[in-house]
Order: sequence, then C-alpha cells, then structure tokens
Amino acid sequence: MFKILQQVGKAFMLPIAILPAAGLLLGIGGALSNQATVQAYPVLNNATLQGIFTIMAAAGNVVFANLSLLLCIGLGIGLAKRDKGVAALAAVVGYLIMTGTISALIPIFAPEVKSIDTGVIGALVMGLISVALHNRYHNIQLPQVLGFFGGSRFVPIVTAFSAIFVGAVFFLIWPTFQNWLTIAGQNIADMGEIGTFFYGFLMRLCGAVGLHHMIYPLFWYTELGGTEIVNGETIVGAQKIFFAQLADPNHLGLFTEGTRFFAGRFATMMFGLPGACLAMYHAVPKARRGAFAGLFLSTALTSFITGITEPIEFMFLFIAPLLYVFHAFLDGVSFFVADYLNISIGNTFSGGFIDFLLFGILQGNEHTNWILVLFQGAVWSALYYFSFRFFISKFNILTPGRGEESETNNTESSVTDLTENAQIIIQALGGADNIENVDACITRLRVSVTDVKKVDKATIKSVGAIEVLEVGGGIQAIFGAKAVLYKAEINQLLGRDD
Repeated sequence: MFKILQQVGKAFMLPIAILPAAGLLLGIGGALSNQATVQAYPVLNNATLQGIFTIMAAAGNVVFANLSLLLCIGLGIGLAKRDKGVAALAAVVGYLIMTGTISALIPIFAPEVKSIDTGVIGALVMGLISVALHNRYHNIQLPQVLGFFGGSRFVPIVTAFSAIFVGAVFFLIWPTFQNWLTIAGQNIADMGEIGTFFYGFLMRLCGAVGLHHMIYPLFWYTELGGTEIVNGETIVGAQKIFFAQLADPNHLGLFTEGTRFFAGRFATMMFGLPGACLAMYHAVPKARRGAFAGLFLSTALTSFITGITEPIEFMFLFIAPLLYVFHAFLDGVSFFVADYLNISIGNTFSGGFIDFLLFGILQGNEHTNWILVLFQGAVWSALYYFSFRFFISKFNILTPGRGEESETNNTESSVTDLTENAQIIIQALGGADNIENVDACITRLRVSVTDVKKVDKATIKSVGAIEVLEVGGGIQAIFGAKAVLYKAEINQLLGRDD
C-alpha cells in the first residue's frame, strides 16, 4: 500500500504543477471581486478592475472546480505502462460516467438528497480502476468480428461499464458518510474552544480529499456558526455575522465569536505551511536544490498570499499520510489558539495575506487583534519547519527532491542536439528491436528491454547520463531534467505513443 501511495503521489505531480498559478488567480481575483470586499473598500468599485478580478477568479476557479477530473488524468498518464493517452482518456470517461451515474440515481431513489460529491476520493478510486483495467486489457485480442474494438479501444469501453458500478456503490455509501459529517458539525458547535479545535482539525483532514465543503458551510451560513443581532437585524451564520458587523459603522470592540471559524487559518496558511516548504527544501541534498527551488517558492507564496494550500499538501499527502494527519492536528491547534487569544479576523475566501490585510490589518487591531497573528505565526513557522525536518529525516519521507526520482544531473551532454543524442541512446540500448517500452520519471529514463546484455552503458553515459542501472529486466539512465525530453524524443523516433 505504501508503494502504491508513493506512485500515486508521483502521478499527481503533473496536475499539481498547475495549482500554484490557478491559486494565485483565484485567490487574488476572488478576494478583490467579492461584493463584501467592494462595499468595504469603494476604491475597488471600478468596472474595469472588477472585470479583471472576475476573469482572474473564473480562470482560477475552473481549475479547482475540475481538480478531481485533472487528478484522474494525472493518474492515467502517471501510472499507465504504455499508451498513456488512452489511459488518461479512459480515466476521464470513467470519472464522468461515475458522477453521471450518481446524479441519475439521486432523483430516482433519494430525491431528498441534494447532491453527492465524492471529491478526490472518487477521482482516486475511479482513476486507479481505470489504470488497472488499462494495464490489463490494452493489448487484448477480440474475435475478428469485434476486432475494431480490441486493443487500446477496449479500455474506455470496459472502464465505462465499471464506472456505472462504482457510481452505484458511491451512491449507496456516501450519504451515510455525509450525514456523519453533519452530526459532527452539530456537536462541534456546542463545544466552545475545544469545538474550535475539532472544527479546524476535521476541516483540514477532510480537505485532503476535497470534502471540507461539507463542513464549513454549516458554520458559515447556518445557526451552527452563531446568531447575532447586528444593527437591529438578526443575522445567522459566522460569515454573514462578520460581514454584517463589517458594514455596521456603529460596531464597537472586537468582532464576535463567529470569527473563531476563520481566525485559525492565518497562522497555518501564511506561516506554517511556508515553513514546511522551507523544511522540504532544506531536506533536498544541496547539489539538487537548484532544480526544486522554484517549486517550493511558488507553492509557499501561493499559500502565503492566497491561502490555497493544496499544492503544498499534495507533496506529502500520499507519500506520508500520517504526516498529513499531524499537519491537520497542528491546524486544529491553531484554531484553538486563535479562539483563546480572541483573534477576530473573518475572510471571504481563505486565510492568506490578502484576507489578512483586508479584514485584519485594515480593520484595526481594536476590532481584530491582528497583531497577535504575527506572534502566533512566528511560532507556527518554527513548529512546522522543525517538525517537518524531523519527520522527513527520521522516516526518510520522499518529498520532492529526495529519493530516486529526484537525482539531478548537472553534467552537460557532450552532444547538444537532442535528436542526435536520442539516436545514440537507441543504438546503445540494443536498437529498436531490443526496446520494449520507454518511460521516464522526473530525472530517470526508464527502459524495458528484451535483452539487457545488449545495452551499452558506457555509450549512454557518454551522452550525459550520470549512471545507468539494471533494474527489473530493464535499465534506468539518470539524465536529470532531460530524462523526460529524451523519453519523448526516443518514442517519436521509434514511432511509438509516449
């Protein structure tokens, strides 16, 4: 299971690479186009500005709205042994049919249920099933009369029928799980500061699989988040109360306790997870850090500025689930501390610097106690940094930049032409007839060969490979960042799907 989770984590790196840019667009655009923000800051009430912010928010939101679908595609590309395009197509077909099956069953058998969203769990299950079916049936031979549907064409077909069954299973079991979350939310609302801890912990834990949206609306928009009379009007829900008080010119003192469902986010998102990024960066051997600096910097800035944390969390969620549970615990403690200190900052979208500035600093410390976030944040940054460094080192957690997929090559090839190098590599592998399959991870060219004795390792090294290893009936040539380029070029020269 651990090996499978590691493979899943690697497969998810392709769609995860999209998230930082999407997060910045959504975070900045969403926060600055929100109606409550515009009312609080009239300078933003400009048609041109709002048009830009709205487009930014829409562009970023479409990525996160389809994150489960993108993860399915990543699984298909990352885990399929060959014909990766077909595997990705099958995964998409499977996921769409699964969700369509669920939607069709609701009005027939459970009209009282509004919707069933399986989040990342559904994507993971359907993606893995699609890849398993692809790896098993991509070369199947059917009777001659059905020959057109054989081979790779058979995979989306069998996946489609499997997806109907998977959708029916989710339809049967998921409402019960959703009901458990609702009951947990009702209990949390009545538990004071301890309840605030459980709110943060459960939110973060469910956020790993995209199910946090089942929890926070219960507190943001219903009685579970509190009831308050603001300017003579009864307001229900934590976020509604906050914005009503924000708009009330006669409000005095700290904003009310409804903000306890928001204030704990800032220390984690602005300080804690960037500290974890720094720890993961320092865990990379010094010779390799340059190749990963951009990745860690972009994800840390995304978390700090917008409060979007998935790009960081997916770096360790699947390879170290217990580390993610520890992270969720720290986030729960952050909510507890913020509630205990009476930090009273609300937000529109998330807990990044944009909301911290608009609804913390600019509202005045007398309303929000925002200065205390800086002290808590300093502690949280150190706590995340040292704890992540300890766990990564102690348990050899293969975060980006560590392990076999992270070996980089700083040696420049003696031949600079990519195509010429690829031709040399093909001959060194024993020729086209000796090559069964060509693949690559981040830094290794992985080739399955018919006869490993025909491989000329010295020639492969002469075009830039640091090392050439025999692994499981094939070879792995460590080329660094060029490995993926060589994979594509070799497959093109061989006339094969990469």
